[in-house]
Amino acid sequence: MSATSRSVLQLALDRPPTLGHGRLVCVDGPAGSGKTTLAAGMGELSGCPVVHMDDLYPGWSGLAEVDAQLESLLRPLAQGRPGSYRRYDWLAERFAETVTVDPAPLLVVEGVGSGSSGFGDLTTLLVWVEAPYELRLARGLARDGDTFAPHWEQWARDETALFDRERTRERADVHVDGDAGGPLGGSARHQP
Repeated sequence: MSATSRSVLQLALDRPPTLGHGRLVCVDGPAGSGKTTLAAGMGELSGCPVVHMDDLYPGWSGLAEVDAQLESLLRPLAQGRPGSYRRYDWLAERFAETVTVDPAPLLVVEGVGSGSSGFGDLTTLLVWVEAPYELRLARGLARDGDTFAPHWEQWARDETALFDRERTRERADVHVDGDAGGPLGGSARHQP
C-alpha cells in the first residue's frame, strides 16, 4: 500500500493543522481491512507516531468505551500538550502502563473507532478502509489465530453497530480499497 499511503499522507499534509499545530489522520474501517498496513506505510514515510486502537480497547467488548481514551490522548495534543492513554494488555486482560504521546506535526490513529465523531473537530483526514468479509476474516485469523476466532462474529456485530451509529463510512474524506492488488494492495478514492 505504499502508493496509497503516500497519496493519503500527501492529502493530509496539504490540509491545515487541526490538532493544535499538528494534523490528525484517523484510519478506520472493519477488522482485517488493511488499516494497520496503511497506517504503517504512512508512519514509515513520514516518521510520524502511529497509535493503534488495539492498545486502547478494554478487551473484546470495549468498542463502546474508547472515547475516554481518545479524549485523554487527543484533547491535550490539541492544546499543544502531551496526550496519553492506558495500554491494554490483552494477555493479562487488564490495563497496563500509561503511554505518553508528544505533540507532533502529524499523528496517525488507526483502528476501529478511531474516526469517532466526538473528535471530528480535531481530525484533519478521516480515512475509511474496506475489504470483502472473507478476506478480512482470513487476515484476522492469520494475524491473531485462535485468540480472535471465538470473538470474530461478536466483534463484527459491535463494529457494524458503531459504524452505523457514527456514520463513519459516510463521513470519511477518503475511501481505500484494502483488497486492490492482493493482501497488501490498495487504492484511494477521495470523497466529493
